[in-house]
Amino acid sequence: MRAPMIEIENLRKLYGQHEAVKGITFTVRAGEILGFLGPNGAGKSTTMKVMTCLTPPTSGSVRIASHDVLLEPLEVRRAIGFLPETPPLYPEMVVEDYLSFAAEIRRVRRAQRRAAIDAALERCGLVEVRRRLVGNLSKGYRQRVGLAQAVIHEPRILILDEPTVGLDPTQVIEIRTIIRDIGQDRTVILSSHILPEVQATCQRVVIINRGQIVAEGPMEELLHRHGGGSWHFTLRRPPADDGALAALPGLDRLFALGGGRYRAALVPGDDARESAVRALAAGPWGLVEFAPETTTLEEVFREVVLQEARA
Repeated sequence: MRAPMIEIENLRKLYGQHEAVKGITFTVRAGEILGFLGPNGAGKSTTMKVMTCLTPPTSGSVRIASHDVLLEPLEVRRAIGFLPETPPLYPEMVVEDYLSFAAEIRRVRRAQRRAAIDAALERCGLVEVRRRLVGNLSKGYRQRVGLAQAVIHEPRILILDEPTVGLDPTQVIEIRTIIRDIGQDRTVILSSHILPEVQATCQRVVIINRGQIVAEGPMEELLHRHGGGSWHFTLRRPPADDGALAALPGLDRLFALGGGRYRAALVPGDDARESAVRALAAGPWGLVEFAPETTTLEEVFREVVLQEARA
């Protein structure tokens, strides 16, 4: 099992009498791309500010690359690259000069600075605009510059807050590809309201609402867990009468979707799936596929947030 890079235990944060984060606990391991989700006011930004040493926790512990955010803030900052929702850019600066400035304040050694700038330009697709003013770039390219400043010092952890907000579909795909490439050799936390992007990019998800975690887990497991327990199957030669299928052992609440595709629940019992698959395979219909019915991350998000609100 990979080593933990972010360890948050019973984190609480109060602003006066308002408790923005209410004792949350989760871990992010080396090499993971984690989606950190929640509605506005849920506590996401506060949690990220604690992780990046922008605000101290009220109680609990936060360790980044084995460094405590209260006791070793400089070490934490060295380990992290942070892209806030509004990138910290200077529009009057040339891209290359801005990245040189970012490398300097990130304490990249002078002898290594040119190589670090070139690597960030190449990785984030900025080589062709390296001598242009930041203020003259499109929003997509400005986001790339924001990403470049976050990786200029080769951090072990990246924290990205809404990295694709306001981009057109082509720019979103380009930024998603860059994030995936960057995430191959480091840990990434991605916070976004564009949930299809999170589903396409992240391996694991933590959903927070009103300062508390309301759902977490690997992406596929989370989608299946909230898929209602339904299954879908496909037949090469579907019967004219669905009654023959409805009577098979293991299947319950059968729905024909057309084109030989069906959705069904399974009757209670540990062997229901095995019985259903055996019966379908033994029949004359030509079983092609039998798999769990999943849902989208947007549907999971809506379900868990609304359930928590009703509770």
